[in-house]
Amino acid sequence: MKVTKGGTVSRLLADVKIPKMFHAAQEFSRSVIPPEEIRNVVFRQLSGESFASLVQPGMHIAITAGSRGIRNVDLITKSIVEFVQSKDAYPFIVPAMGSHGGASPEGQLEVLESYGITEQTMGCPIKSSMEVVELGYSELDRRVVIDRNAYEADGIIVSCRLKPHNAFRGPYESGPCKMMTVGLGKQAGAEQVHSDGMNIIDRNIPTMAKVVIEKAPILFAIPCIENAYDETCHIEAILAQDILNREPELLKFAFKNMPNLIVGECDVLAVHEIGKNFSGTGVDPNITGTFSTVYATGGIKVQRTCFLNLSPESHGNALGIGLSNAITSKIFDEMDIEKMYPNCITSTVLASARIPCVRDTDKEALQICIRTCTGIDKDRVRVVYIANSLHIDTIMLSEEYYLDVMAGKYPGLTVLDDPRDLEFDENDNIITKVRV
Repeated sequence: MKVTKGGTVSRLLADVKIPKMFHAAQEFSRSVIPPEEIRNVVFRQLSGESFASLVQPGMHIAITAGSRGIRNVDLITKSIVEFVQSKDAYPFIVPAMGSHGGASPEGQLEVLESYGITEQTMGCPIKSSMEVVELGYSELDRRVVIDRNAYEADGIIVSCRLKPHNAFRGPYESGPCKMMTVGLGKQAGAEQVHSDGMNIIDRNIPTMAKVVIEKAPILFAIPCIENAYDETCHIEAILAQDILNREPELLKFAFKNMPNLIVGECDVLAVHEIGKNFSGTGVDPNITGTFSTVYATGGIKVQRTCFLNLSPESHGNALGIGLSNAITSKIFDEMDIEKMYPNCITSTVLASARIPCVRDTDKEALQICIRTCTGIDKDRVRVVYIANSLHIDTIMLSEEYYLDVMAGKYPGLTVLDDPRDLEFDENDNIITKVRV
């Protein structure tokens, strides 16, 4: 696709004023497990007799590792590996990410490597395959499958993050049950979970997870939860027979620890970087309000959204761009549809991969959003600029918010500097840092 800088579109946008911006700090509750304590926490959780007795000498134990950008995922995974080894058992890691990584064994290994999870760093084998074993059918008549390598192990430890989902609501969202059915189900299982649509997935996940717990050698789950600063704040081991009861309780805790954009509303939201390491849809719609379905709501109320860069960790998977109004040619040129479309086909959600307006520069992506906002005073446009949807402790706001923040209208929001013009490089891309 040809994007012409200096053409008709550029002329139409040339006079669009970008407001002055200032940095602001957002403050949230902050319980945290320091990285240096993670190994001790994992060992304490697993050293109880009910867990430790399940890992016997000589057993081959599969440990799951997913595709999300989980804070400290390498430390958590390594700690579980070392615990299994301390029991004279033989751990191996299984990529549990459904259709992610281009739905290929090589692609899934590539995703894990980007998170620091390799055979060398973990000290154990990684068995990556898309081959599955059928376990049976759920009470909703969904076919349940699981990764063959995991199924043939003597036991499976489900390591994952537990958090609100980005496309639906229910007692079971992103957590152990989804990891067992979607993650360990590989592409075939993920497709079964999603096949009835996002209005049914909240029922498919637990009913299919029940089959996995009954038919596969699940020993226990050990999910982690993150606080509003993208820091590990909770790690808890759950016996297989307790997962269906405990997960909904932990989901409530995860909701309470979610961050948000405190101003609540804006005209334009600009996101400096998107990617699968931040959310399955590039940005977390629980923050940005850009949901791909009608079955989940939340986040900031916004009229226009633009995405400016794609993270290297996303490996060309720009899923989520369809939820924005404008992207840059930087993102468009880095897109790998062979990485994106398997997710869409598997989930049955196509909206995330649609192509929005494409502009050659950050400046014009922002300008096209401002220009097309309706019902506002363009001289008083409210713009929120974030680094990504995981790290919103420091954000930038347009000067329209300045006096209200100074006056204490938004508890938890503090002004860090005075409004000033955004700085752009010679290519009209933003060089002002969001996080200071």
